[in-house]
Amino acid sequence: MIGQDGVMADEGHRTTERVLHLLGLLQQRAVWTGPDLAERLGVTTRSVRRDVDRLRALGYPVNAAPGLGGGYQLGAGRALPPLLLDDAEAVATAVALRLGARGTVAGGGEAALRALAKLDQVLPARLREEVRALQSAISTLDGGVEEVEADLLLVLARATRDEVRVRVGYTDRDGAVTRRRLEPYGLVATGRRWYLMAWDLDREDWRTLRLDRMREPEATTWRFRPREHPDPAEHVQHAITVSAYRVRGRVRVAAPAAVVRARTTAASVRVEEVDDDTCVLHAGADDADNLARHLALLGLELKVLDPPELVAAVRRLGERMLRAAG
Repeated sequence: MIGQDGVMADEGHRTTERVLHLLGLLQQRAVWTGPDLAERLGVTTRSVRRDVDRLRALGYPVNAAPGLGGGYQLGAGRALPPLLLDDAEAVATAVALRLGARGTVAGGGEAALRALAKLDQVLPARLREEVRALQSAISTLDGGVEEVEADLLLVLARATRDEVRVRVGYTDRDGAVTRRRLEPYGLVATGRRWYLMAWDLDREDWRTLRLDRMREPEATTWRFRPREHPDPAEHVQHAITVSAYRVRGRVRVAAPAAVVRARTTAASVRVEEVDDDTCVLHAGADDADNLARHLALLGLELKVLDPPELVAAVRRLGERMLRAAG
């Protein structure tokens, strides 16, 4: 019985290798005839048909057309099946994903990070080093974007997924450097920066941390049980638009929320819909006069609800504009 099991396992291994080889061939050329595939795989055309059926069972849409000019063709399906990449293709894909994930490609940062985490997990060490070497040789001129190293993103993404604590060096807004012990709950990209929502073990409170201020990330082996926590995206947006500033403005806007969102960014304000024609805008700044000027640039009908110092700043700005017009 041991011998028979060994033979069956070996045959199954060879079948798997042949099916993967077939998939690779179908990705290389638009159309293959049955005899051509049989010759490449060293099997009969009947075996080719069986292997094609195996690929279809795995979700690969392999089309077959009879007659002259016909053959097997890998088509587009309803869902994306796994793809086979050779070394060069894997390296090129990983480099592009790293650039996209660290913020140098507009949009898609979070999707790029998810795809990069999947690819990096199975990438051989020799190719991983080649990817890093190529990335370090690439420079970009994207303005207004805080770049983040892909390795840092990967460490934090995996720790968030696996629910393990991390240690990072962090430089705060005053330039002080500390070592933070964190339980990571979510990574959020704003289009300009990456943020981590985490529970700070030493401060015993939720923190929103900028990734471009982090250094030397280290994932520990200490797993944590998730606490009841706010939605990471909402928490980060509130932290970076309102709670981080001395002046926290609340303004009623006589316009639909969609109009206000189109004239602002999620990284600068939070928009709360009231009805079809009204919304409340939440924004922060360290200076009331500066916030008043930004509100004026919206070009919409506004009413400042609070704080009083923002009301006074808007009144001063209006008076100056009236004097300038006179």
